[in-house]
Amino acid sequence: MRRVVVTGLGAITPIGNTIQEYLEGLQNGVSGADLITQFDATKFKTQFACEVKGFNVQDHLHRREARRLDRFSHFAMVVSEEAFQDSGLDLEKIDLDKAGVIWASGIGGLHTLEEEVESFLGGDGTPRYNPFVIPKIIGDIAAGHISIKYGFRGVNYSTVSACSSSSHAISNAFDYIRLGRADVIMTGGSEATVAKLCIGGFNSMKALSTRNDDFKTASRPFDLDRDGFVLGEGAAGLILEDYEHAKARGAKIYAEIVGAGATADAHHITAPHPDGLGARNVMKMALNDAKMNPEDIDYVNVHGTSTPLGDIAETKAIQQVFGDHAYKMNISSTKSMTGHLLGAAGAIESVAGILAMNHNFIPPTINHFTDDPALDNKLNLTFNQAQEREVKAFLSNTFGFGGHNSSVVFKKI
Repeated sequence: MRRVVVTGLGAITPIGNTIQEYLEGLQNGVSGADLITQFDATKFKTQFACEVKGFNVQDHLHRREARRLDRFSHFAMVVSEEAFQDSGLDLEKIDLDKAGVIWASGIGGLHTLEEEVESFLGGDGTPRYNPFVIPKIIGDIAAGHISIKYGFRGVNYSTVSACSSSSHAISNAFDYIRLGRADVIMTGGSEATVAKLCIGGFNSMKALSTRNDDFKTASRPFDLDRDGFVLGEGAAGLILEDYEHAKARGAKIYAEIVGAGATADAHHITAPHPDGLGARNVMKMALNDAKMNPEDIDYVNVHGTSTPLGDIAETKAIQQVFGDHAYKMNISSTKSMTGHLLGAAGAIESVAGILAMNHNFIPPTINHFTDDPALDNKLNLTFNQAQEREVKAFLSNTFGFGGHNSSVVFKKI
């Protein structure tokens, strides 16, 4: 099978609207949490989120085009352009029939859905819907718009597996290229769910932090006083490419993808398996696929959402997979900074690991105050400050509602 490398990166996150800004946010341990600005949240149990800040879509897209896209597609178009420009690809010199898009969103056009339903319910019952409402809502539409923009005529679809969506997109793109079905794939994910339905729905499940009096530190993975995750929004895009194809054109190579895994907990619709069974199996699968030993991994970017059960289950799984080496590698949750981007989480966290690999540091798990006795606190969870370290290989975990698990392994080339 062919080797697959990463040759382009793009990001819009709550801690930076470009790759460079995102890198600086990760290095400095910045919290992206703040009071919600996109709607009046004063009557909600949670009044804060990790929103993208200072983003004006008309700085990137024509107003007419922007009106025809939901916010999640706005993010997708902007990060895909950053990744494309970063890759140095020349559309006239690649086979567009072997260039594709596999893009993820866990929920899709939620803003548009809310707006249209509220408009209808606030009227006299006469249906007056935007003619673009369906194309704005459907989760696959970002992939379609990206392929149209660049003329990519190869594989084109969207993956939907809750919080594992964009990790599955990356894994699928990896497979298409290594099997010879594509030369280049734009992959990643975007999510824009800081909306009433999402905040209210997650509140009713008691999944979100309600630390309204201290929202900057509300995302507390592995902390004794964690009380739920903080919702985030944004996107990340990666250009994946056949290694020989990239080498022939003299491309800059950030990393090589060497393994991927996908499993199910088959346990509960929202709760993780208490012993981390699915998480353990997916990490083992990814390492086996990569033909690597646990000792080859320097860093694990964990799912680490800051929920009471999830953080314990994941650390149990890591100890089962890595044994004594679990104490020699770094572990961190960048969700402590960015919040949880749902379907886009795997993409921005894979990019975080790639940036760590290329700049010799471990992004921190910020907002740690009190050790949890239910966790093994001898693990290096990289609390509060970035740490210098050469990262030769790392593993990225994402786990979604429904018991969907995905792990991807990257290494230096």
